[in-house]
Amino acid sequence: MKKYFFILAVSFFLTATAFLSCQKDSVPPQKTKTENISSSSWKFSSATASGTDISSNPQIACIKDDVITFQANGNGNVNEGLNVCSPTTAGNFTWAFQNNETELMMSAGLFPAGSGLFNIVTLNETTLVVSQNVFFPPSPTAILVVATYIH
Repeated sequence: MKKYFFILAVSFFLTATAFLSCQKDSVPPQKTKTENISSSSWKFSSATASGTDISSNPQIACIKDDVITFQANGNGNVNEGLNVCSPTTAGNFTWAFQNNETELMMSAGLFPAGSGLFNIVTLNETTLVVSQNVFFPPSPTAILVVATYIH
């Protein structure tokens, strides 16, 4: 009888151990857009205008060394680096998400000819892609500019 009790106890222990070791690892919760945008500073990576790569265009050289910082409290800062735009885009700003976090509203624009309202194309832990229609004088037609920033 003791032998059967021992076998039953060992079997129960092994089954419990196997069951507990097979549990799925917990998946960390997905970060919110506020956490993603404010986790660290953003640096320019690339840009297109009407689908054409303009990353090497001398007219945008002044935004290529910008460092943009968003804080979770809705404040932010653009540091223009050595190449300063005219008019400047440097300084403090406020920001907020709009339209179910599909748009980013900033109190200051990132592009000298742009506004502060951007469509969010991508926002994750490593990449921020924004777009907006920009009027480049003297053209009366807006051009879709898509800018990619990375950590």
